Amino acid sequence: MAEAAAPPRIPTFASPTRAAAPLFLLVLLLLLQPQQLLHGQPGGVARADPGDEACLSNLYNSFQGSKNTLKNWTKTTFAAPCNGFTSYLQGATCNNGRVYKLSLPNLSLGGTISPFLSNCTNLQSLDLSSNALDGAIPPDLQSLVNLAVLNLSANRLSGPIPPQLALCAYLNVIDLHGNLLSGPIPEQLGLLVRLSTFDVSYNRLGGPIPFLLANRTGTTLPRFNASSFAGNRDLYGFPLPPPRGRGLSVLAIVGIGLGSGLLSLVLSFTAVCIWLRVTEERRMIAGEEAKISQLMPDY
Repeated sequence: MAEAAAPPRIPTFASPTRAAAPLFLLVLLLLLQPQQLLHGQPGGVARADPGDEACLSNLYNSFQGSKNTLKNWTKTTFAAPCNGFTSYLQGATCNNGRVYKLSLPNLSLGGTISPFLSNCTNLQSLDLSSNALDGAIPPDLQSLVNLAVLNLSANRLSGPIPPQLALCAYLNVIDLHGNLLSGPIPEQLGLLVRLSTFDVSYNRLGGPIPFLLANRTGTTLPRFNASSFAGNRDLYGFPLPPPRGRGLSVLAIVGIGLGSGLLSLVLSFTAVCIWLRVTEERRMIAGEEAKISQLMPDY
């Protein structure tokens, strides 16, 4: 008797739902924890660039006065000041997670400017104007190679202008007016070909104005007028007007005139006295000779 034929085998296929499950879970994990996976930080918080963190914390520590009024300038925020283009710090602007602009004008901030500002290597604009900052301008700012705007005007900064600023080749604006800066204007600043605004008026600067700042040529190199250098008593050279009676005040000129007149009067009086004395001596000698002639016998 013939054996019954085995029923045909029906091919089986994996369920589409079961096959897509691992992929779905992976996508869900990425959506739920993007910051944790991409940055390796717990809780999904992206830490700041170490340079930005050191820059901000040291800058805050160097401030005095009303620094406690700065919103969110705390140690926690220094560790994560930016989220993409969003900034959590008052006065800071972010770009792709880095601080690229600091604007803290007119906040009654005292203290000094921290040299650790040089750690904010993405910084393009720094405005600390109209505060009460003192001390020197840190030469360390030379490390801010992307800096385009530097405004430290209307403070109490003293000492020289650092020639190292010439290493910030992208500088368009240097505004240092209304401080107590002294010494010469560095010749090297004339090499900043992008410089369109330069103001060092009302300081205590001296010496000649650098040739490359005073005699800029070409359509792309704007000339700086006298107002950029005004209010510095010992500063001279073009474009400042020629000094009038340089080194001699009005009182000094009057004194010289009076002294010359008095000297002439004394010399004239002395000459008259000498003339009178000589005349008197000659008269006396003539009288004596006449007496002697009368006493002599006639032969």
